[in-house]
Amino acid sequence: MKRYQLYINGEFTNSNSEETLDVINPATEQPISQIQLGDEKDIERAISAAKASQSDWEAKTSIERADYLYKIADNIEEKKQSFISMLTEENGKTVDASKAEVELTIDYFRYMAGWARRYEGEVLPSDRPNENIMVFKKPIGVVGGIVPWNFPMFIFARKVAPAFVTGCPIIIKPSQYTPNTACELASIIHQARVPKGVFNLVTGKGSDIGNPLASSPDVAMISLTGSHPAGSKVMEAAAKNITKVNLELGGKAPAIVTKHANVDLAVEKITTSRITNNGQACTNAERVYVHEDIAEEFIQKITQSFQDTKVGDSLNEEGCDIGPLVNKEQLESVEEMVNNAIEAGAVVKTGGKRIERDKGFYFEPTVLTDVSQDMEIIQEEIFGPVLPIVTYSDFDKVLEAANDTRYGLSSSIFSDNIHEVMRASNELKYGETYVNRENFEAVQGFHAGMGQSGIGGADGKHGLNEYLKTHVIYMEYDQNIK
Repeated sequence: MKRYQLYINGEFTNSNSEETLDVINPATEQPISQIQLGDEKDIERAISAAKASQSDWEAKTSIERADYLYKIADNIEEKKQSFISMLTEENGKTVDASKAEVELTIDYFRYMAGWARRYEGEVLPSDRPNENIMVFKKPIGVVGGIVPWNFPMFIFARKVAPAFVTGCPIIIKPSQYTPNTACELASIIHQARVPKGVFNLVTGKGSDIGNPLASSPDVAMISLTGSHPAGSKVMEAAAKNITKVNLELGGKAPAIVTKHANVDLAVEKITTSRITNNGQACTNAERVYVHEDIAEEFIQKITQSFQDTKVGDSLNEEGCDIGPLVNKEQLESVEEMVNNAIEAGAVVKTGGKRIERDKGFYFEPTVLTDVSQDMEIIQEEIFGPVLPIVTYSDFDKVLEAANDTRYGLSSSIFSDNIHEVMRASNELKYGETYVNRENFEAVQGFHAGMGQSGIGGADGKHGLNEYLKTHVIYMEYDQNIK
């Protein structure tokens, strides 16, 4: 069983703490590695190293920094198959899903490297005849990145790549449930000879090291992808020093299926949107509103689609569409929410319970009907392959119901009626709306939520700008110089 160390100031090092934690394969419930549980002193070491590296790293040209990203991408690609197996083993997602995430990680490093010659400042007209106003874009400084367990490689890249290309050193705290890929990525970064202190990785529990990372006066921005409670704690810690926060939190994505929808297309794409990553993604379709005229057909077909979804251990079984949930706590949470919905009157069309196997945290793909707007299953995020369905008759009211949530990350509409699509595009209060397709963002877009789904965002030029600060120069000159 592999035992991982921390990575601080260009070296693999032991934690100040002697505590360790076994990492569990959710498909087998067997330990697959062991990590050290870092503490506040380890975070202080990492922040100190990052701060010391700032000036030299910032002084490099952006194209020099981008070269490291290309090397990292190439190094990951060389070990692509190893990362696919490792990701499936620690997270439980299928081999196909792991392959897609590893390839997206490689692509993301290369995509962000391409911004080296493209991000820019501005020159503004002045009110004075002998003055130029220049807006410089400079690195924000040391960044703390907290990575979740559901996409441990892609979101690692989403935080590290823009930090590197803009000149920001970074400290990464991976999830204690899925740290293996992050630790191996630290080896990849070390192999690329990234200067000491520019990248640091501290493993451990968020309750132990998240707060000191977010509350440090030497951290310029804390970027977290995670739950709403975790985001609230990070904001509270960051408030002490007025530290910038970049948060992607939960979602409760509605999918509206109108009477003008292609039902087969809606069934296919909503199934994909619900079971992606075993139902454990903030952008997953979390609730469906289907028009009463097509409800019977839609419910019958999506129930069949969920029944045809194969669950299993993708490393050892062929043809799996989804795998186990990430841990026992997540399995119990999903089970409790489904049971609460049933007690409140929901009808199970398929699924509804955990899958009894010798080992593993598996839950049946589940479709629920007879669900009302006030139920917990409609209002609160459920991280599992569970789809509650509500019928509607009035388009005004369905838009109102879709917006009836404290979250505002992703949404979708299925319709061949341009008027419905345009109204939804203008009136849905979400950072993203997908039309006649599955929910998943593009690297060149801007992944950002409204409401309690977060602050700031990621991807594309707008995501890159999260890592930059502005410095305005007012430059007067003498017009009389000959």
